[in-house]
Amino acid sequence: MVALSEAVADHLRALRGIGFAAETVAARGRHLSRFAGWCARHEISLLQDVGIRDLERYRDELVERRRVDGQPLAWGTNAHHVTAVRMLFAWAVRSGRLLGNPAAELELPRQPLHLPRAVLSRQEVERVIHTVRVETLTGLRDRAILETLYSTGLRRMELLSLDLADLQQERRLLFVREGKGRKDRVVPIGQRALGWIDRYLEEVRPRFTRIRDSRALFVTDRGARIRPSRLTDRLHRYIQDSGVAKPGAVHIFRHTMATLMHDGGADIRDLQEILGHARLETTQRYTHVSIERLKRVHARTHPAERGLRA
Repeated sequence: MVALSEAVADHLRALRGIGFAAETVAARGRHLSRFAGWCARHEISLLQDVGIRDLERYRDELVERRRVDGQPLAWGTNAHHVTAVRMLFAWAVRSGRLLGNPAAELELPRQPLHLPRAVLSRQEVERVIHTVRVETLTGLRDRAILETLYSTGLRRMELLSLDLADLQQERRLLFVREGKGRKDRVVPIGQRALGWIDRYLEEVRPRFTRIRDSRALFVTDRGARIRPSRLTDRLHRYIQDSGVAKPGAVHIFRHTMATLMHDGGADIRDLQEILGHARLETTQRYTHVSIERLKRVHARTHPAERGLRA
């Protein structure tokens, strides 16, 4: 018999041993600590005493939980908690602590389909981008960042984690190392974005890296990697200053890039590769946002619209 608390500690130690990121192990520890606390309140102390009915009750109670403001927890939060429990029991079977896996049939909470909060039009993107004062060093750097986000659809941490060596200018590619899910991928980048990156590399980065040497592609005026919160604040301010009344900062450029490319005819599976989505369903939400194509089809094929042109 194995105590649940002992199994959790051994599982986290095993994750560290096979190279899981420290942040991932810490988050997994928080999720499993909540599960162990729930089990203790229900007088379950041994790993072998947990059954599928217990796991389903735990999952259902997670779904019913509410935040301080009374709103339900996000689907992702609940899914992370349940996934941590499923991985604990899968590991327990592999390591010989359990003969059978009670979590093998445990289903995740169903993911709701949420459309992106906001997407910029082509004209709005240009308004935001041209708000940046490129006559300043930080402004020129920020313009290069905005152009990169718009061209590639990178996530915030993917952009900030880029090293100089990840930019392949002649091949017009960016190498994204350990994106979401710790998966590497190669992303195409357009000539316009590369032009602004060239200016940044020639006119700005050498001045910013005089204080310290850095491998990072985009750096602060002291040569360090840019903090995520700092980038969010700056990009949010550019959107506000442009007069575009839409919420967002970094991620809005990812949504915009995917939506406009789909409007332009990009195949949804190609977008899945570029965006680094593990599941096609995640990418397919952009088919719901890409209304321009549907409007063109509607105008061309609806009988009432055809009658107007007769």
